Amino acid sequence: MRFSRLNFLATTASLLVASGAALADGDLPSRGAKDRNAQGLVAEAARYEHAEGVPRDYARAIELYCAAAKTGSADGQYRLGWMYANGRGVARDDGIAAHLFALAAQQGHVQAQTMQKLAAAAKPAVPPCLVPAPKTASMAPFELLPGQEPNYPKGHIYNLVGKVSPKYEVDPKLVLAFIAVESGFNARAVSPKNAQGLMQLIPETARRFQVKNAFDTEDNIKGGVAYLQWLLAFFKGDVPLVAAAYNAGERAVEKYRGIPPYPETRDYVRRITALYRKTFHPYRQNLVQASPMVSAGGGD
Repeated sequence: MRFSRLNFLATTASLLVASGAALADGDLPSRGAKDRNAQGLVAEAARYEHAEGVPRDYARAIELYCAAAKTGSADGQYRLGWMYANGRGVARDDGIAAHLFALAAQQGHVQAQTMQKLAAAAKPAVPPCLVPAPKTASMAPFELLPGQEPNYPKGHIYNLVGKVSPKYEVDPKLVLAFIAVESGFNARAVSPKNAQGLMQLIPETARRFQVKNAFDTEDNIKGGVAYLQWLLAFFKGDVPLVAAAYNAGERAVEKYRGIPPYPETRDYVRRITALYRKTFHPYRQNLVQASPMVSAGGGD
């Protein structure tokens, strides 16, 4: 990070005092048992970090802060970032600190918003404890028998997709396929490449489609569906090319004039097209100038 180490320590110390006071006073908002559990994890971690009634144990503090961060706790994310920013119990890593401060800042954490500005020069990186575990084959939602239709979980996400998708002229079934493959319907999912939320939007894509909070369910879906709408117009409704571009980027698809030869991308396209079996999707005319490769009749 390109700022004074002394200034950084002074700032973080004062911010932690303020954050700790809020926690002690019970000022953190409660949103049910999950939030109360996260607050308990943060409070316990703070005791190990500062040796309050227990022997100082940075490793245990990091473990507890990470457990809180996994629940979406902004304070857990912020405090874990502080541990990485100062090398407490771990090797100092400004990139991981920047990523954690950004996550907390997106939820309105005031101290994290201040630290995010100080850490702006660092390249964000996901801490190892927040990297999602690989899905097992038995969990894969795309392994369907011939003629079998996907059985997506019904509820808030499903209903939001049904509400948002028609506004962008995108089939809700296509959107659900992308959510299933991208995040498995986990609104808090974060990839090693810092893709976030249900539709795994990287920060650049989120900004491009005016997503303010990638962990907000509706905001994430709107951004992801807007991107799908754009890709459908850019590749003239070619679903396999749209899937390849969503995974590898539209420029990679144009470079290879079809699905790139990356194993990950080819497997990704296979999973999307297994869930959504239509190879063509209607697209909005004149939304964007179509890619020259599809205009010229290119493809995989």
